[in-house]
Amino acid sequence: MSDVVNETAKNAEVDVHADSISTATATEEKRPQFGTRLLKVNDDVFKHNAWDHVEWDAEQEQAAEAAVKRNSETKMSNNERERFKADAPKFWDSFYGIHDNRFFKDRHWLFTEFPELAPMETIDAPRSIFELGCGVGNTILPILQYSTEPQLRLYGCDFSARAIEILRNQPQFDNRRCDVFVMDATQDQWQVPFEENSQDIIVMIFVLSAIEPTKMKQVLENCYRYLRPGGLLLFRDYGRYDLAQLRFKSGKCLEDNFYVRGDGTMVYFFTEQELRDLFTAVGLQEVQLIVDRRLQVNRGRCLKMYRVWIQTKFRKPLEQP
Repeated sequence: MSDVVNETAKNAEVDVHADSISTATATEEKRPQFGTRLLKVNDDVFKHNAWDHVEWDAEQEQAAEAAVKRNSETKMSNNERERFKADAPKFWDSFYGIHDNRFFKDRHWLFTEFPELAPMETIDAPRSIFELGCGVGNTILPILQYSTEPQLRLYGCDFSARAIEILRNQPQFDNRRCDVFVMDATQDQWQVPFEENSQDIIVMIFVLSAIEPTKMKQVLENCYRYLRPGGLLLFRDYGRYDLAQLRFKSGKCLEDNFYVRGDGTMVYFFTEQELRDLFTAVGLQEVQLIVDRRLQVNRGRCLKMYRVWIQTKFRKPLEQP
């Protein structure tokens, strides 16, 4: 059996759930932009903590597919599925109540992968950024900390009232420049403190995967509604056959590629084409869609962990249909 399944079994102590809050682990060294650290034939795999764009061979792909088939054979009952979907905000509240702000980490890759979020010191113009599923501030707080733009306005919402409370109490939080609030993004009509066609950027990082698939299109339709013409939707989330998906045990599957974690929160694993179809169906135009297929290693224990994330940028057209 290939490394992708062997290391899934051996590395049970790795908390992949933390990736829904931050993809930057405490031990991960600062890395160059996606795609530039390539593992070559004669390289020592344990020289770095992570390698970009690692290609899988046919055996690995087949092993991953078999692992997902096994953990998806037994689906949860209809009653169980409805309970987890209906109580999603409660489970996230409980998650943050247990972990408090310990999952806050400065996403040091944020401005590298999404330079659109980086401080624009020389531009004295209004700019508005809205983060959907802001959690405890892993994206918002670095922007507040490093940007001195006089007319920058940040907004953030989250399922969890507890997460919003933690964020507001962070020392970097500035309520003069930032407004955060509790909102269920799956609602048909959003209750937000800004107008339609007003946001320069909407950010979704490990958020859409926590939403049941039948409601994803509605979320993206609202994103489209509130983006200004020419505005960008920046997105990063779990890809199909990520380590987190392979680790699920039988009986945790709600529906194909959609699971419940031990703490009751839900997670979906996307393909490129699924995301392309979702985003373009609501009228957004593709700017970037890449698979961040990475090999992370534990150099101390000589363990390999294969991660799959998808990163996208889609734009609202300047001229509306």
